[in-house]
Parts: sequence; C-alpha cells; structure tokens
Amino acid sequence: MSCDAPTLDRVFLQIGSLPIYWYGVIIATGAFLGLYIAMRESDRLGLKKDLFVDLVVFAIPISILFARIYYVTFEWERYAGGPWWKVFAVWEGGIAIHGALIGAVLTAVVFARVKKVPFWQLADIAAPSLILGQAIGRWGNFMNQEAHGGPITDSGVLDMHYTLLPDFIMNQMCIEGTHYYPTFLYESLWNILVLILLLWLRRKNLVRGTVFLIYLAAYSVGRFFIEGMRTDSLYIVDNLRTAQFISILIIVGAIGLIIYRYKTVKMRYDDVEGKKKPDKNKKSKKKK
Repeated sequence: MSCDAPTLDRVFLQIGSLPIYWYGVIIATGAFLGLYIAMRESDRLGLKKDLFVDLVVFAIPISILFARIYYVTFEWERYAGGPWWKVFAVWEGGIAIHGALIGAVLTAVVFARVKKVPFWQLADIAAPSLILGQAIGRWGNFMNQEAHGGPITDSGVLDMHYTLLPDFIMNQMCIEGTHYYPTFLYESLWNILVLILLLWLRRKNLVRGTVFLIYLAAYSVGRFFIEGMRTDSLYIVDNLRTAQFISILIIVGAIGLIIYRYKTVKMRYDDVEGKKKPDKNKKSKKKK
C-alpha cells in the first residue's frame, strides 16, 4: 500500500505570524451548529431563544478548560519536562471529551439554578447538539493526524475496508510511511448514528432526562470499543485505559438514573414547566 502522497496542511489561515489551525475551526463549527439546533428546539418548547446562547458563553470556555485539565492530568509526564506554556497549547490538540463533559454538566447545573430552569430539560435539549459537536470535532483530530488506531497490516478482512476509503483520508492517515486505522472516523460515524437515535427519541416524549442519559450511555458504548483500537489512550494505571473505565461508569450510571427517574419523575420531554395538561377524563365527562 503506497504512502507517498502529501498530507493536508494543519493551518487553516495565516494572519501575519498568527496561525489559525483547522483543529480550532472545526471545533468551533461543531459548537455553532450544535447551538443552532439547540436554539431551534428550545424555541419549539417555549423557552427563551437566547437561553442557550447565554449557556454556551460560559459552557464552551469552561468545557475547554476542563478538557485540557483532564488531558494534562493523565499525561503529566509529557508536559512536566517541557516548556510551561505547552500546558496551554490547546491548538496543538490534546483535549479529552470526558473532561469537556464534566465541565459542561457542571456549568449547566449552575446555570440552570441561576436562571431557574430545569437542568434535565436543558440537558435533553442539548444532547443532540453535544453529539453533533463531537461527530464534527473528530475531524479536528483527523487534521492533526491524531486519535488514530494501530498500523494497517494489509491482511485480514478488517483491513480490506481501508482501501474503500477516500484518498484524502488514506493520505492523512499515512504517518511517517505507515498507514493507520482512522479511529477518528469510526467514532465520528458512531456519533452520527447516536445523533439520529436522539432526534428520533425526543419525538417520543420520554420522561425528562432520558434523552440526555441515553446520549451518555450510547456514546460511551461506542467509545469503549473504539478506544481499544487507539494508540494514544490515556491510562489510569498499567493497561487500564481511562476512557474505557470512565465509559463503563457512565453506562452503568446512566442506566441506573433512567430506571430511577422513570420510577420517580412524571415530567415529560414536551411538558411545559408550570402548566398542567388537561385531564382527558374530565373532558369526556362534560361531553356526557
């Protein structure tokens, strides 16, 4: 398998001595598209259009901060001996989605209390936006030639699919003369499937919080298996991959919370806060 084609330039735009990287452009694109669909859905449910704009103003920088802290914490040996400013070099890659989720959830909890809106309603609306942002964001890893799997061996059924990929993907996944599995692509495609599932589920008017919890569980299932193929995993101890361990905790926790909320919560996805639905039985009695 040839591996001599030029790779794509990581720099999107050069303004004087300041480079604008594709990584940041792609992440920003995912964030703006996610905000757009969240605003449309919040408007449909009768919430203020600017609610998610206000949330994103706080959530994006805090999520990036938490994502970087999470990554640097588990890769501290890599940064301890280098220039101190490398710790803040997010434009070079090196942010962890689990850290970003922690930051986003904490921000949403505080935001919901301040604005006096239900957290679980915000979370349900935001779930499709989050997974869309993740699906798009993985292409930032593609431009940086990171978050890939092991080397292609040119043998076996699993390797045959690689020749079916577009040339630009094959070329970008050719690093120092070796082709690598595009695990960024696998996760992006999985996230798109989860997005379709969430868009379908929110039409079913499930118990409030279910859409968000299914998002957490479904994403984590895919991440668990794809993480096992990656070569850049963070580790807690020895051979225990951090993302796989966290994914298991999220899956168990999400399923437990879904069961608990179905036993204790009556509010549904489409319910409007403070308004009771008309009693169908009373209507039928009046007709009689």
